[in-house]
Amino acid sequence: MNTPQDSSLGHEVAYPSQYDAGLLFPIPRAAGRAEIGIADGAPGSSPGQALPFIGHDRWHAYEIGWLDARGKPRVATATFTVPCASPNLVESKSLKLYLNSLNAERFNSEEAVRERIAVDLSARAGADVAVAFGLPPMAEARSGQASSGESIDLLDIDIDDYGPPNPDHLSADPAQVVEESLTSQLLKSNCPVTGQPDWASVVILYRGPRLDRAGLLRYLVSFRDHAGFHEQCVERMFHDLMARCRPQALSVEARYTRRGGLDINPWRATEGFPPPTPAREPRQ
Repeated sequence: MNTPQDSSLGHEVAYPSQYDAGLLFPIPRAAGRAEIGIADGAPGSSPGQALPFIGHDRWHAYEIGWLDARGKPRVATATFTVPCASPNLVESKSLKLYLNSLNAERFNSEEAVRERIAVDLSARAGADVAVAFGLPPMAEARSGQASSGESIDLLDIDIDDYGPPNPDHLSADPAQVVEESLTSQLLKSNCPVTGQPDWASVVILYRGPRLDRAGLLRYLVSFRDHAGFHEQCVERMFHDLMARCRPQALSVEARYTRRGGLDINPWRATEGFPPPTPAREPRQ
């Protein structure tokens, strides 16, 4: 089984001089899900057991280049959408190295580049990955806050819990059933291999018992010293909110800031929830 420690992450790696799809490093999702009690694909789970959520991982790639048929350099940006039901996630440094390996490769058309990337990513993820050139528009900034929903970051509270993620902070009032969108820019977690910080905005949409906002903020801050991949952090948030607060409908999206020319935006939601409108936050 591939593990993060087996990847290029945290190791010095030579700049690729030629196209190499083998640089892409898949990491099975099952192990991270088993840690939080999501049994899909984990040892002892039933074959084909359904995930408790729908969703995707939307990647924004800012640094893509190749040569056209006459050897002239071309550059582009792109959006990759990986379904959460894929058996593997793709480790981010390996994706950067793979994209760099296209720099000296000649292609007859932009469409040929798109198709090559889609085929290679789909093979490593184990499911169809959508690839489109271009990036979603920048979300409208509001005083530096995440663009959609009501920010909880200005709550006047004391916080002294920075990890591990602590669902005991979460609670909800069943006497008040609401439908609302809450945001925070204070999410920080760490790379599970290098220990480097990962920063993100979080958007939580739900319908159900009213969440205790102070507890929610303390919970999000308790990821501060946690080591986990972006996708795994969002799945943990979804799992904990469902288990502790019992919303009737829930959507959790984290929009991580860019590292190595890539940013990752995992989204998980209850069945039937519409996907979030693709957008980039001001910090992205």
